Amino acid sequence: MSAVTTFLTRTRGRGRLDITDILTYVYLALGTIIMFGPIIWLVLSSFKSSGEIVKYPPRLLPYRQEVIEVEGFEEPLPIYTVTLEDGSTKALAQVRRIGLEAQLIDPVKPDEIIKVNIEDRQPVESISFALDNYAEGVESFNFWVYLRNSVVVTVFATILTLVVNSMAAFALAKYHFKGRNAIFLIMLATLMVPLSVVLVPVFLVINGVGWNNNLLGVIIPGAATPTGVFLLRQYMLTIPDELLDSARIDGASEWRVYTQVILPLSKPALAVLTIFSVMWRWNDFLWPLIVLSRSELFTLQVGLNSFQGELNIQWHLILAMTVLTLLPITVVFAFLQRNITTGIATTGMK
Repeated sequence: MSAVTTFLTRTRGRGRLDITDILTYVYLALGTIIMFGPIIWLVLSSFKSSGEIVKYPPRLLPYRQEVIEVEGFEEPLPIYTVTLEDGSTKALAQVRRIGLEAQLIDPVKPDEIIKVNIEDRQPVESISFALDNYAEGVESFNFWVYLRNSVVVTVFATILTLVVNSMAAFALAKYHFKGRNAIFLIMLATLMVPLSVVLVPVFLVINGVGWNNNLLGVIIPGAATPTGVFLLRQYMLTIPDELLDSARIDGASEWRVYTQVILPLSKPALAVLTIFSVMWRWNDFLWPLIVLSRSELFTLQVGLNSFQGELNIQWHLILAMTVLTLLPITVVFAFLQRNITTGIATTGMK
């Protein structure tokens, strides 16, 4: 903690804040707000009630109106602070509202009805986190089914991506054959082809092999990615060829060179690709939406899209489920983020 404090409070060495220090802190503060502001708003909104979410103007923290149980009434009554004719204020419980008139009572003297204009009352509120949003959402959202499908797709697709991309990168980085550079350039050129262009032919192939409405149809098509091959190839170019030659002289096969020499030395780049692949598969929406039409096979992202009523949308439940879908990928990123800088910084070094 002391190291963090020292880092955050250090200046240019003059013992006082310089204009560059002020501009740096302003820049960092704005960047932090822009990056994490929407996430903070999302998390706090997931604890709001359905009425609080649609309230205008919107508020950052979740509030709940205080209620009180009054003898003679079955349901608890909301409490309002009312400005009386003499200018004093008093906490009253509202019985009903008729147009612009609110009928309230004193909880101590419930027999007397006090009629006031709705503009002369203010709700008594307190900060309250609606944890029921998560419990209700999990029960009505089939969360565990969608979570299982997302985990299966993400795990197997990521493993397949690492295997296929690392093999292709190994061949393009360490084997010398005619047309190697041309193949690499053609592969990179596919990055300029948008997904919408290949959706129809890829779907026809998936449908032809019988993988429509099957998780295999979501896992297999994205196994080989040009971005992953590029990252791993550029990193593998930094591995000295002498290490591979030494392993071959000792009698190691090409498979053993790949598994026991190349892969262990490429861990930083593999970690980066793992993070990217997990993010791609976990957040993928368009392709699973096209391939999957049975609700029991939906991933979390497709399930969220279908989690709405015919006449109204339960935003408080959708926001709560959205937060839950962000937690697994956040955990993965937290464990592997230290490898991102190392893997990307050393990619392409020779």
